[in-house]
Amino acid sequence: MASGSELNLCCPICHDIFDNPVLLSCSHSFCKACLQRWWRQKQSHKCPVCQSTSGRKHPPCNLALKNLCEAFLLERDQSAETLCGLHSEKLKLFCLDHQQPVCLVCRDSEKHTEHRFRPIDEAARDRREELQKTLKPLEKKLKLFKRIKGNFVQTAEHIRVQARHAKREIKKQFKKLHEFLNMEEDERIAAVKDEEKQKREMMKEKMEALSRQIEALSDTVRATEEELRAEDISFLHSYAASVDRVQRCPQLEEPQLHLGALIDEAKHLGNLNFNIWNKMNEVCDHSYSPVILDPNTAHPGIVLSEDLSCVRWGERPKLPDNPQRFDSSCIVLGSEGFESGLHSWEVEVGDSSHWILGVAPESVERKGHLDSRSGLWTVALHKSTYKAFSPLNPMFALPVKKQLQRIRVDLDCDRKELSFSDPNKLIHTFSCTSTEALFPFIGTSDEYLLRIRPHTENNTSYSDDDDEDSDDNDFKCDSSDDSSVFASVLKLMESRE
Repeated sequence: MASGSELNLCCPICHDIFDNPVLLSCSHSFCKACLQRWWRQKQSHKCPVCQSTSGRKHPPCNLALKNLCEAFLLERDQSAETLCGLHSEKLKLFCLDHQQPVCLVCRDSEKHTEHRFRPIDEAARDRREELQKTLKPLEKKLKLFKRIKGNFVQTAEHIRVQARHAKREIKKQFKKLHEFLNMEEDERIAAVKDEEKQKREMMKEKMEALSRQIEALSDTVRATEEELRAEDISFLHSYAASVDRVQRCPQLEEPQLHLGALIDEAKHLGNLNFNIWNKMNEVCDHSYSPVILDPNTAHPGIVLSEDLSCVRWGERPKLPDNPQRFDSSCIVLGSEGFESGLHSWEVEVGDSSHWILGVAPESVERKGHLDSRSGLWTVALHKSTYKAFSPLNPMFALPVKKQLQRIRVDLDCDRKELSFSDPNKLIHTFSCTSTEALFPFIGTSDEYLLRIRPHTENNTSYSDDDDEDSDDNDFKCDSSDDSSVFASVLKLMESRE
């Protein structure tokens, strides 16, 4: 049975707590849905209590009463949660066996015989701690997922930036090609027009001269024919003059077209595509690179040139992390790996004081610090000393006396050999035992620009002395210091000194 206070909050129609109450002009309130249903049944807009006619078809909401009802329902629900549903007693204990709150009567009932109990506050505290422990992995995962989502958002934006940059560069390069082709087209059409003009002028002069000769001959022939038609006496009188006129007419040679009078189509059209292609190659040769670097693998501190053939250390916009990118070692891989054949390229290191280059397998670890087990075959300059190392060789110094300006790299996949030279004198040769594709890589912590160039042809053959100089055993460092030296060289790849 409802209490007095609860009755004041009940709708006169449904006798339940008001739901979205509305207020009539007579000051009586009803549930909005109840009042609309009542009016539809009675087909009038009278108050269900006092029968006074309402002046409005849609009465206003009784906001004060609505708030009061909602507060009452909330308080009632909270009170119901603290009372036992069986005995209407306050819940003071927690049954550890049934894992539920109980009252004192429940504790003494047969249902909970020999069960273990704890006070409500202790049980709530213990279970809060348990739930918090269970929640920690989820919180960590949520934090991780949010960080990953942030990286995904950054990656999506970077993809848009990459696409815009790629389209801009493609348009720039094609604009150059279009300009070259348009210029080449204009030059070749102009050459045809010049030849056409020249030879048409020549033919015009010849035709004008021939026209004058035809006119002179026509006059002589016409005059002679008229005299031939004259009377005998008249003809005989003019005969001597006619013969003299005919004899005085110059003996003209038959006009002939000279050699080369026509347009030289063979010159203009012969091998046209090939000639244009060759000329285009001459224009584009200066930008050719045998190794194209992959910006998606570049450490965030590595700045690449527009044609992806030069690197230096510098500030770059914040880049999204991805599985391909090196995050600790300041290097960048080539975009193409080599599994067979002979491949050569040169790197202009110039006056750079810190650099590293070589080849790496596709499975090389991209995250964290590289070590001697990372599978790199490399030569590096660190603290004015040239060093080399590989998966099978500890760090060792190279017998290089002068400063190197250009390093040539020769990778023979079939013979499993990797050679470094300067660029004609052999510096060192590795035996590459990797069964994976090998990717060129280059790295620096120096702002000096390193350039990848096509290798220069030479006929230098390496002597036996060179091979002896490059023997690993002659230049190995103290084995006790291998790991520290290796870490020191790679340190230059991890931060600017």
